[in-house]
Amino acid sequence: MTLIFALSMSVTLTLHADQNDERLNGLFEQLSLVSNPVVLRATENQIWAIWLEHENADVQQLLTLGTEAMNRRQFPEALLIFSQIVENFPDFAEGWNKRATLYYLVGNTDASIEDIKKTLELEPRHFGALSGLGLVYLQQGKLALAEEAFQQLITVHPNSPSAQENLRLVKEQRAVNVI
Repeated sequence: MTLIFALSMSVTLTLHADQNDERLNGLFEQLSLVSNPVVLRATENQIWAIWLEHENADVQQLLTLGTEAMNRRQFPEALLIFSQIVENFPDFAEGWNKRATLYYLVGNTDASIEDIKKTLELEPRHFGALSGLGLVYLQQGKLALAEEAFQQLITVHPNSPSAQENLRLVKEQRAVNVI
């Protein structure tokens, strides 16, 4: 009887997984409280795992196939897959985030920014999207916007070493450009 209850609880938790999963609140709180790099990385990985979950197994399979295609540099195939996800499941933040990453990789920074904004509309704490936004703006030479994105990232993930470093670099570049 206990095993059946545990399995049903597991299924219930999985059905609600994505950017709206209740487990995320505690994990984000932990991100702000710890500075140990091993614990930070483990917490980030737990958050990513939840973001990648979807109640529809087909969506998860498509996300995997799209990511594999992107990693193999089969960009047209990956774009087709990610576009299918965002068109059919527009409330799934990670679909938008994956397509934003793909757009960045192929040099379509404007489309990347649009998809990042949609990701952040659905999950304002998406530290991957905030980091990506800062990097896209940095690449475009929009240093004030890059700084703003990295500051937002630090608000969400204050102990992220890369966020701190990127913010420092942007501030240095802005100071040089002022002189």
